[in-house]
Parts: sequence; structure tokens; C-alpha cells
Amino acid sequence: MNILIITAHPDPTSLTHSLSSVATDQLKLDGHKVRVSDLYAMNWKSAVDHDDFPALPASERLKVGPASKQAYSTGSLTEDVVQEQEKLLWADAVIIAFPLWWFSMPAILKGWVERTLSYGFGYGRGAHTDTHWGDRYGEGLMAGKRAMLCVMIGGWEPHYSPRGVNGPVDDILFPMNHGVLYYPGFTVLPSFLVYRSDRLDEAGYNIAAERMRGRMKNLFTAEPIPYRMQNGGDYLIPSMQLRPELNPRITGFAAHLKPTDEENS
Repeated sequence: MNILIITAHPDPTSLTHSLSSVATDQLKLDGHKVRVSDLYAMNWKSAVDHDDFPALPASERLKVGPASKQAYSTGSLTEDVVQEQEKLLWADAVIIAFPLWWFSMPAILKGWVERTLSYGFGYGRGAHTDTHWGDRYGEGLMAGKRAMLCVMIGGWEPHYSPRGVNGPVDDILFPMNHGVLYYPGFTVLPSFLVYRSDRLDEAGYNIAAERMRGRMKNLFTAEPIPYRMQNGGDYLIPSMQLRPELNPRITGFAAHLKPTDEENS
């Protein structure tokens, strides 16, 4: 199988890069093909601006959505973006490794998302009808591919617990797992997390590395996060609200997970 690993850390000796190397070695040992997009080493351009759309006249107002759609449909996206899109099409699974900075991904990685998942590629696909509201949330160009976040977290695990001061880690990662990965169709695996990442001693690192090897061995057999498909009947169209009889006492992010008892009912 083909695996793309995307890393976003400015220090090549960081835990992010070290564990990404562990993942790469294990995947290759198991016979997979691996490609790596090291965004800092690539000097990835993170800001979306007029230069991203060479065919757009310099005097014309930049409306990013329409400009992105036009550039993708006419094959005029910049070469760096095209190369990353080709890697995503090649991959059977995508692993995104980064430190959690200010409760989100580093700016360079956010810029990779904004520029690579362009209109027509990552979003804006499929018809909108009374029964189907575009190809997204479980459908789309990335459908059939797996994806997983590998997140280095500086804080303590209890701080990110259901009653922790920072909020539940699943809620913090929801915009990335559900919004960035599930939206364009990826099957999303539970995230690989390392807490107190800048304070790991050798024993702690060895434990994290062994966990990473285990996750790589199970990359194509692990159970994914059970997100609800948008066009699978659970949502009302066009309001896109969850049907009132489903998870009636749950609101927020957790409502978009399908409980095991519901699957078996």
C-alpha cells in the first residue's frame, strides 16, 4: 500500500520528526511504499494569495473560492499544489504529524490544507439535490483512503480530559478530524497522541515509539472513528441537522458519532 506522511515541525530533530521516522521505518519493513512531505524542509508557502492563481489577472479582485475552482478545473494551479494533490491521489493512507500549537495545527500545515484541498479537489464536489448535498463528510475524492493525525501535545493528559481545563482532546481535534479529513472523504482513524511531548525521557520515548510501530502495523485494520455520513440518511436535507430521533440527548461534536447500540438496532 502507499502511505503519505506529512510533517509540520521546524526542527528536524523534534519528536514529531523522530516518530514520523519510526512510522516510516515500520511501514517500509511491512512492505509499504512511503512518501514524506516535510513542509518546513520544502519551504511550503502557507498563505493563500493572488500568486496561487496565475491565470487570474492581477487587477481582478481575488475571490478565493471561485478562483480556486477555476484554477483546478483549468489545470492552472501552481506546481507545488499540484504535486501535493498528486501525492494524495497516490496514497492509500495519509498520516499527518505535528505539534499542537494554540489548540490547533501549525500555520504552515493549515496553509497546506487551505492550498492543497482546493475547490473541486477537496471540496465543492457532487450535486446538491433533495437527497444528496454534495460529495462530502464520508464521500468525496478521498473516499476509500485512510487518514490519521499524530499529535504532539505539550500539556498533561488530564488537562485534556472530559473535565480538564483545556477541554476534551476529541473536541479540540474534531475540526481537524471531522472537518479537514472526513469532509473530503477520508476514513478517519483515532489520533495518535503523545502528551508532555517536550518532557519525554528515554523510557517515555521508547514507549511512544513502540506505540507508533503498533499503530502502523494496524493502519489498515484498525477501527475508524464512527462518524455519520452526511448523505447516509442521518441528516435532514437541506438543513443538514441531525434527525431529532438520533442521539436526542446529545448535542455538539459527540452527536455526529454513531453509537454502537444504534448500529446494532
